Amino acid sequence: MVVVIDVFRSASVGCYLVEQGVGEYLGAETLDQGRQLAAERGGLLLGEQQGVPFEDFDLFNSPSLLEGKDLAGKTVVHSTNAGIPGLFACADADEVITGSFVNAGAVVRYIRSRDPEQVTLVAVGTGGDIRAQEDMMCAMYIKNELEEYPNSFETLRSFLANVDSAEMFFDESRTDAPERDYELCMDIDRFDFVLRGERLESGGMVLKRINVELGESA
Repeated sequence: MVVVIDVFRSASVGCYLVEQGVGEYLGAETLDQGRQLAAERGGLLLGEQQGVPFEDFDLFNSPSLLEGKDLAGKTVVHSTNAGIPGLFACADADEVITGSFVNAGAVVRYIRSRDPEQVTLVAVGTGGDIRAQEDMMCAMYIKNELEEYPNSFETLRSFLANVDSAEMFFDESRTDAPERDYELCMDIDRFDFVLRGERLESGGMVLKRINVELGESA
């Protein structure tokens, strides 16, 4: 099993999106594929890509900018620089799920319930090629929980507010990354489900919600 972790922001956004009742949630390996899938399925294109204007997307890769949107029953296609391509890079694994602080507890319980022979935690980082403290710390947090080793989330929360990758949330000139995004991405254990990726023969990946009951274990 592989857990693809992208705290700021795609793995967090995916959970908020699904909680809003979308009908179908798809990941696209490239922006062109995302546009094609959205057109074919009458869906909305959500995401962010380096060098692509904010206005080119129907919805942006921001949990706070999704608040109040009526997405019930709609198809949404997600395209990003790192988190979504990370899912495709790991698609040959027996099972691939997303992970973030917002569903860390559910990830831990799901892993225990599945009892896989091996678990790989993938911290995708910024752009998929630069280490990001929030993804590494989330991976360590999940590992500690699995091994029943003490965690201090409040310490992590304070520390991560000052890392380079969080600067965008506190930059008043950035309309695409409101400060509230930081609070929503760091809302520990807000959701009691995981999102499991399954490749589509026609291209793309469908991400399905799997509820994980409190206290569920192997």
